Amino acid sequence: MDCAAEEQLIRLKLGDIPGIQQLNFDLPNRLLAVLHTSPPEPLEQAIHSLNLGASRLSTVDADASPVQAAVRETSILRAVLAINAAFFLIEMTTGLFSHSMGLVADSLDMLADALVYGISLFAVAGTVSRKKAVARLAGYFQLVLAMAGFAEVLRRFFGAEAMPDFTTMIVVSVFALLANSICLWLLQKAQSQEAHMQASMIFSSNDVIINLGVIAAGILVHWLDSNKPDLLVGTVVFVLVMRGAIRILKLGR
Repeated sequence: MDCAAEEQLIRLKLGDIPGIQQLNFDLPNRLLAVLHTSPPEPLEQAIHSLNLGASRLSTVDADASPVQAAVRETSILRAVLAINAAFFLIEMTTGLFSHSMGLVADSLDMLADALVYGISLFAVAGTVSRKKAVARLAGYFQLVLAMAGFAEVLRRFFGAEAMPDFTTMIVVSVFALLANSICLWLLQKAQSQEAHMQASMIFSSNDVIINLGVIAAGILVHWLDSNKPDLLVGTVVFVLVMRGAIRILKLGR
C-alpha cells in the first residue's frame, strides 16, 4: 500500500473520533501529527487496528491558540452575520413603507455584508471549492439586486413619486449605525490578521460611512423638500454594492 492510500485510510478511520482538531501528514517521512483535545488512547487503538506498523513517538502539549482563534472567529462572524441579516429585513421593510431608496439600498448592502460574513465562515471551517461556489452564487445574486436598485432609482427620478419619510430614514439609520458599530467592535476584538477577517472589518467600516450618508440624506430631504438626496445616496450605495459583488466574484474564481 502506498503512502497516499494509507493517508486516506487513516483519515477515514479517525474521522468519527471526537476531539480531533487537525491531522498533519508528512508522507516522505511517514509521520503523522495529530492535534487533539481528547485522550490519546482511542487514537492509538484506531491506528493500530489498521495494522500499518504504527507507533507513537511522543505526546506534547500543543499551543491551542490556533484552535481557539478559529472558534472565536466563527463565533464573531456568526454574530455579525445575524446582525446584518436582521437589519437587512428591518431596513428593507421600513425603506419600502417610507419610500426611501436610501434605506432600501442600505438594506441590500446589509444583505451583501451578510453574504460576505457567510463566505468568511466557510473560509474558517469550509473547503476551498465550497467557498468559491458560494462566493460565485452570492456575487451574482448581489449584482442582480444592484441592477434592480438602479432601475428603481431611474424610475423614481423621472416619474412622480411620494416624498420619502425623512424621520424614518434618520431613526432607522441611527439604529443601523449602532448595529454596524457593534459589528466593527466585535471584528476588532478578534484581533485577527487573517485576510477574510480584515476584509470583513473593511466592509463594516464602509457601512458606518453609508449609515452617516443616509442620515445626512434624510436631513437634506427635509431641508430641501426634495427626494433627490435620497435617490443620490441610494445610487451611491448601489454602486458600492456592485463593487462588492465584483470583489466576491473574484473570490469565486
